[in-house]
Amino acid sequence: MSTNGGLVILNEMLPFLPPSEKKIAAYIIEHPQESIALTAMELGKRSSTSGAAVIRLCKSLNLKGFQDLKLRIAGDLQKEDVAGYRDIEPNEPSRSVIEKMTNNSIQTIRETAELLNVDEVDKAVDILRNAKRIHFIGVGASSIIAQDAQQKFLRINKQAYAFTDMHMSATQVANADESDVVVGISFSGETIEVAKVLQLAKQKNAKTISLTKYGNYKVTEQADINLYTSATREPTFRSGATSSRIAQLQVIDILFMCVASLQYDETLKRLDDTRDAVELLTNNRLKEKENIKS
Repeated sequence: MSTNGGLVILNEMLPFLPPSEKKIAAYIIEHPQESIALTAMELGKRSSTSGAAVIRLCKSLNLKGFQDLKLRIAGDLQKEDVAGYRDIEPNEPSRSVIEKMTNNSIQTIRETAELLNVDEVDKAVDILRNAKRIHFIGVGASSIIAQDAQQKFLRINKQAYAFTDMHMSATQVANADESDVVVGISFSGETIEVAKVLQLAKQKNAKTISLTKYGNYKVTEQADINLYTSATREPTFRSGATSSRIAQLQVIDILFMCVASLQYDETLKRLDDTRDAVELLTNNRLKEKENIKS
């Protein structure tokens, strides 16, 4: 279980909380050091709410309780300060764009690592490792992540699919059973098509995993296992779309590496075989070009 990330969770969930819980979250964000020394009742009084509202807040944040939240915030306070997200400005110099995009990516990766629940990751890895077929579902930018995941898992001899056509995805999942795993990828968590395919998968008794930003959404409601990426907050130029993609790729890489590590020797052989196959194709293409020239 993570021992930090409390402030990240509070900031990302703040816009979606009911009024009383939002007041508590805002108070904690403004006074984190003070808040971790308070009881739920005391925090309720300081934020002009109640101890019961504090407990409800922790439930809304998908945390085990107030102690879990305090431990995470205490971990946050021990970290070194890092630069926040910075958006791209008009006529930004290349050097500045390089610095901002690099810092934004690093921040996103760190926050995503804090949001990942190790127990949930382990459950996801276990079912992916034992799956007969893996279906990666995504729309738009998330479909690119799905295709990347398919390519990775195919390389270690996993039967993986990632259709860009959602009708094809639905057709494939309609033939799934309890030996299949369906991974729904949606940064917003509200992509209707992804939620519907996950719902179909559950009807077929397939196992389901969601990959979304932190919170409760249509997609997460349809998944057995919820994995989260950091949300980004660039207000103007939306370079956050880039950061969210990096965060999704990070989680896919973590899942892939965990599965690969558990079958280490077999993975090495599969990777060598696939690398040799690609090199063979490349060498044949070069020879064809040389023959044409001669």
